[in-house]
Amino acid sequence: MKTPSQSEFDYVIVGAGSAGATLAARLSENPGINVCLLEAGGADKHMFIHIPFGLSLLSRVKHVNWNYQTVPQRHLNNREMFWPRGKTLGGSSSINAMCYIRGAAEDYDRWAELGAEGWDWESVLPYFKRSESQQHGGSELHGADGPLRVEDLRHTNTLSQSFVKAAEQVGVKHVGDFNSYQREGVGFYQVTQKEGRRCSAARAYLLPAMSRPNLTVITNAQAQRVLLDDKTAKGVEYLQAGERKVATAKHEVILSGGAINTPHLLMLSGIGSANALAEKGVEVNVDLPGVGQNLQDHLDAIVQYRCKAKQGYAVDVRALPMYVSHFFKYLSGRTGLLTSNIAEAGGFVKSALAGQVPDLQYHFLPAILQDHGRSTAFGYGFGIHVCCLYPKSRGSIQLRSSDPQHAPVIDPNYLAHEDDRKVMIDGVRKARAILNAPEFTQYLPREVTPGKDKQSDEDILAFLRQHAETIYHPIGTCKMGAPEDEMAVVNSKLQVRGVRSLRVVDASVMPSLIGGNTNAPTIMIAEKAADLIKTGWH
Repeated sequence: MKTPSQSEFDYVIVGAGSAGATLAARLSENPGINVCLLEAGGADKHMFIHIPFGLSLLSRVKHVNWNYQTVPQRHLNNREMFWPRGKTLGGSSSINAMCYIRGAAEDYDRWAELGAEGWDWESVLPYFKRSESQQHGGSELHGADGPLRVEDLRHTNTLSQSFVKAAEQVGVKHVGDFNSYQREGVGFYQVTQKEGRRCSAARAYLLPAMSRPNLTVITNAQAQRVLLDDKTAKGVEYLQAGERKVATAKHEVILSGGAINTPHLLMLSGIGSANALAEKGVEVNVDLPGVGQNLQDHLDAIVQYRCKAKQGYAVDVRALPMYVSHFFKYLSGRTGLLTSNIAEAGGFVKSALAGQVPDLQYHFLPAILQDHGRSTAFGYGFGIHVCCLYPKSRGSIQLRSSDPQHAPVIDPNYLAHEDDRKVMIDGVRKARAILNAPEFTQYLPREVTPGKDKQSDEDILAFLRQHAETIYHPIGTCKMGAPEDEMAVVNSKLQVRGVRSLRVVDASVMPSLIGGNTNAPTIMIAEKAADLIKTGWH
């Protein structure tokens, strides 16, 4: 990374994740705009980031992860939850499962209904297309010339293929493109990969821009607070190698730290609920009660089976020859199982509570997963991750203290709403129906969780309370909204209310969760934000 030769820039962006990397690259396309990008983590050099199959071990690589923990969840047996977030160039796009999903068109129309003017489906589709380099070329819905490469998987496991067949056996149709208007059903995910390697926001956007003289990227720089003067953002104070430094912004400070770090930094800067800030000894600059509120996330539970057949991705000495042969396939041509994202297949189905849009998402894994991959699960098996797409429960991010080095208090408040419980229970039942289809009998399967004897709603709910985890999609803590919405943090131009020259560009601005994985929508937000900012450039 560059050693900064200056401390004053036109724009200072905090966070080089999915949004920040995209925004920095787009703004610096104009040679007259001087951009500084601050990233708390280091360079994205670890080989597990770039080899797609390496994601199975990334949760154990602590230096590329914030390794957050939630507070005990009262509706999940008071368990503290592990919340991994990317802490490296590319952010969470460097550690995720690479599934390219935009959500339903109705999700964005709902944003507009909630006060995010100009963020309806018709308005955001051009930015999805602008970002995308679709393997199958451009179309009404897909882009062909964008930085973010989207490809079919180069390798799919036999078990993943059986999942699609089994779903069809129980009446769930096959879908060829989950980013079309007909997305209900199952199939294989497309992934953000290029030639068998991960295509993160850092690889897609930032790497090609790194040689620009008007872009300065500073790594291992943890933001401490936004510097304000008369309610105008003037720069960012950050800590690097124990030394406090300042990056000054002539035009704007832009926060792209994500749904946890962005509200945390705002509160550390005296922007948030006046009462809550005062309780932690933070001087109040702007009373903005919505900061850190409206936290939403996708809760997920695994219907897990073990099997006697030697299929899938197993930790087993008998599988060693297979892994060795595929290692050489990857070295020679970027093919084979090391190109797999493991969550190869999945889809979208409706629970009994759904309206017109599917409210459940499945990720099928031809493997046994324990504790986000942090502990080793030996033997062969497979499972369906069941995810409630539109939770009604709401949580919060709050200050733990006025010390920036103290992680914030994260409370997603999972399963607080009864409807979320009902959707998840129904999702487990529907997942079981797929795994009990005739297609899977050839593998001699045995249900492990919830367990064959756990059949009642009460049994399944007890399973959810003990085993459900995040599937890594927190959003909403600096939501967009109309001027009359007292809990809105930013307006439709992503400008922070009550503060001049301060914007938020990341998943925290989403008013509500989209129906799927959140990486592609976050990149879209940054693409649209770049246009909003360039329009005001002078």
